[in-house]
Amino acid sequence: MVVAMPEFIPHGYFNMKYDTLSKAQAAGAAPWNDVVREDFHVVVFRDRYPVTPGHLLFVPVYNSEGVIKDAFGDAVQEGERMVEAGECEAFNVGLNMGQAAGQTVMYPHVHLIPRRLGDCVDPVGGVRGVIPGQANYKTSMYKTPMDNKN
Repeated sequence: MVVAMPEFIPHGYFNMKYDTLSKAQAAGAAPWNDVVREDFHVVVFRDRYPVTPGHLLFVPVYNSEGVIKDAFGDAVQEGERMVEAGECEAFNVGLNMGQAAGQTVMYPHVHLIPRRLGDCVDPVGGVRGVIPGQANYKTSMYKTPMDNKN
């Protein structure tokens, strides 16, 4: 018995229209083309708009929670390799999931952003910087979510 896949396949918070990278690419929804390497579950691309030199995207071949977790793991391993090789001093790994989180390409992908001393004025808080003024919780500028309520 052959079961047809529905047009929209929900995966918890990973609600995306396409269940595979190849389908997303064929539809023009996954615009990446500069492949660094690939295996059976994750394709690594150079980011088209890199935040820092070496910014990579780890894209799951299948849009499933397990393969997205594999992409995270691969990104962390590559970040560790880059640090050990002296290509950067540190790294951030992140996923924008949904429009409110800043996602613009609506197929899951994990960012590996190599970091170097001096690449920004105040790196304290790292990924917390997605909300202006919220990264460095050690300053008087920081407001808790409760402080932001009127």
